Amino acid sequence: MKKLTTYIILILIPLFSISQEFNCNIQVMAPQVQGTDRGVYDNMRTSLYEFVNNRNWTNYSYKPEERIECSILITINDRLGADEFKGTMNIQLRRPVYRTSYNTVMLNFIDKDVQFKYVDLQTLEFNDNAITSNLTAMVAYYCYVFLGYDFDSFSLNGGTPFFEKAQNIVNMSQNSPEKGWKSFESQKNRYWIVENILNNAYSGVRQANYKFHRLGLDQMYDNVETGRTSITESIELIRKAYREKPGLFSIQLFMDAKSDEIVNVFSKAAPQDKARIIGTLIEIDPSNASKYQGIMNKN
Repeated sequence: MKKLTTYIILILIPLFSISQEFNCNIQVMAPQVQGTDRGVYDNMRTSLYEFVNNRNWTNYSYKPEERIECSILITINDRLGADEFKGTMNIQLRRPVYRTSYNTVMLNFIDKDVQFKYVDLQTLEFNDNAITSNLTAMVAYYCYVFLGYDFDSFSLNGGTPFFEKAQNIVNMSQNSPEKGWKSFESQKNRYWIVENILNNAYSGVRQANYKFHRLGLDQMYDNVETGRTSITESIELIRKAYREKPGLFSIQLFMDAKSDEIVNVFSKAAPQDKARIIGTLIEIDPSNASKYQGIMNKN
């Protein structure tokens, strides 16, 4: 009986401990591409879904409810050949807020340097030590960025190993003919995402990520004022980084993901707190000045 019990436990362990990290919604669209061979896009979506969601990206064990929520939308604008495609990739990362049903957006970015080859029904492969496909390199890169952001939000600089893996993909792709990997091609591409994150000169942005989520949003269920204070401090860290380097890409990514949420967080703050935070927000994100000025009219 003891042996039978042990055997049953060993069988059931995989049911309660799933190591796959992501619950990622994958979509592939080609609204502007002419042609009758539309099945290739469905097959591409299926292959990418399995590549992201069925692969083990870390050595950690995840329960089904712990899997990281994210989405990848690939829009094909041109089919350059039978197996070569060009378009954009919209990536979004979400994180649950402690003791709520609310998911906060941590990253929302459209990568416009997307070009790759895909052979229909071919299994997608990726190796951390070699680039064999620009498609899997890009998707693996964003998976590691997702992991880095997620881990950073639960522990200070906890995502460093994953950002370093993303940076390794960047380094290996320097000789790639496709765009998006090199510093001189743009100030807002895959190269600069991880460069900004791992650059100690801008460490305040990573501290802000942790303070905003773990010490801010996660605390608001128990004490709204305590959580809001931490969020204020996180925005001050962003302002400090902004004053050191205006136009920093990591700051833009932060504000693009958080601007609406920040408005909601401070809509019920005291008038003096509203006035102070509005000035800070307009300084670091002037393009959304009218949105922040509207905080004074909310209650």
